[in-house]
Amino acid sequence: MTMTGRSWAGATALLVAVGVVVQLFVTANGNEGFFKDNPERVLNVFAFFTIQSNLLLGATTLLLALQPERRQSTLFRTLRLNGVLCIAVTGIVYHLVLAPLDDLSGWAAVANFLLHTATPVAGVLGWLLFGPRGQTNPRIVAWSIVFPLLWLVFTLIRGAFVGFYPYPFVDVTEHGYPRVLLNCLLVAVLFLALAAGATFLDNRLYRKTIVEG
Repeated sequence: MTMTGRSWAGATALLVAVGVVVQLFVTANGNEGFFKDNPERVLNVFAFFTIQSNLLLGATTLLLALQPERRQSTLFRTLRLNGVLCIAVTGIVYHLVLAPLDDLSGWAAVANFLLHTATPVAGVLGWLLFGPRGQTNPRIVAWSIVFPLLWLVFTLIRGAFVGFYPYPFVDVTEHGYPRVLLNCLLVAVLFLALAAGATFLDNRLYRKTIVEG
């Protein structure tokens, strides 16, 4: 990875860190939401797919900025793809489905912009422009599905016990399991479509890099 790419990765990681920290402060000092008291309110922030996808993106871009030689391991390649795909899903689903439900101002709006708009754009653009290339294949895609599935299982099991669901489309209390599972299937189709597109594009760009090199 070039120095410019490493700088972009570092800036993306910093963007994620600022967004998450601002969101934690906003939540800690708020008085709305399912959990009324701290530390439950703050800890619950980490149950959101938005935060999880941002943390994945932030961790992998930070590693790329500091130690790009680690990029060859299967684990890192899987987490790198997860970070890019999950943050893309976060941005797409938020702006298509969830944005009309929000009415935010002040620092809450700042955190929302950073986590749902700025980091998805920075994460996807960073992958497109700087790679690293040749890191994605069907095996990596298969492993990348594990994380979203674990998040869904955790969300549904936890929701059954505490009654909290982070997003309306996974709210079993309101929609029931059949509708929620259908909603999740639609998101899964989006995830797999993005994964297939990323694999195809990564291979094309990788071959182009080899030819030009």
